[in-house]
Amino acid sequence: MSRSRSKTSKGTKDHSGELIESFQKDCLIRGLTPESTVRYISTMRIFNGFLQERGVDLLEVEGSVLRDWLEYLRIERKVSQKTLENYFTEISSFYEFALYEGLISANPVAAVRKRYIRRYKNSDEGHTHKLISEEEMGRLINATMDIRDRAIITLFAKTGIRRRELIALDVDDVDFVEQSITLKPTAKRTNRTVFFDGETAIILRRWIRAREGRNPNDSKALFLSSKGDRLERTGISHMVVKAAERMGFHDSNSDRMEDHFSPHCCRHWFTTHLRRAGMPREFIQELRGDVRKEAIDIYDHIDKKELRESYLANVPQLGI
Repeated sequence: MSRSRSKTSKGTKDHSGELIESFQKDCLIRGLTPESTVRYISTMRIFNGFLQERGVDLLEVEGSVLRDWLEYLRIERKVSQKTLENYFTEISSFYEFALYEGLISANPVAAVRKRYIRRYKNSDEGHTHKLISEEEMGRLINATMDIRDRAIITLFAKTGIRRRELIALDVDDVDFVEQSITLKPTAKRTNRTVFFDGETAIILRRWIRAREGRNPNDSKALFLSSKGDRLERTGISHMVVKAAERMGFHDSNSDRMEDHFSPHCCRHWFTTHLRRAGMPREFIQELRGDVRKEAIDIYDHIDKKELRESYLANVPQLGI
């Protein structure tokens, strides 16, 4: 693979540390969240350690090396398909950065991802996310004993927000009068207002009362860890997965995505059950914060009052 030699690498035995540090700055400039940036850099350090053991320069990686890396992850480390996908996404992002900086002539990851990381669907319906019924979601929430965890799963199911959006929530973002939540701005979301119903309001109020005794650091975060800090991605995922596992909705021994239940499955659940209830597609898109691409959608402004009324009329009632 041909490339242009980086200025920092001239006369330097190992310039990988500087490259990864520059990539970290690039991630922050591009607006990646601090959590995502940490994950990207962690992956790059793991990958660079693999390369150093084999005497391969970070900027001289070819397809054969990436195939060895894939084999190492699958056979020796036995990582899941999802983790594989994340690793190759993060490594590809680094090489896109290197390409932009003129350090390489092509991204070596693209062809390997296309051939070896592609996911093939196992069913004619094409479902890849676990979808449970309204009754099952109610049982999942009611069986979750800790009021914080119950509030988290309820909020995921009733609003369809993403995990990082939930993590970023502060107590002041919740409006109990309008029964709405104002989300922090992110690159993926267009509409920052989501609504919640009476069932959710009761559970949120109970959590906020309990939260007062779990907040030694006087944090503004809506959801706190056991130490009183803002919850992190892994903590939320672990909690949701364990709750689903207890109910038989998650099989950690299966390689099929449709046998796994994660926080993102709640977003899938939210979308599907609102659609089945008859909510207009453009309203669902607005609540999800999706980009509306059709010309008629761009010029069709959605009234917040009408959106809220439609949400309350169609959001599933779970008996919680």
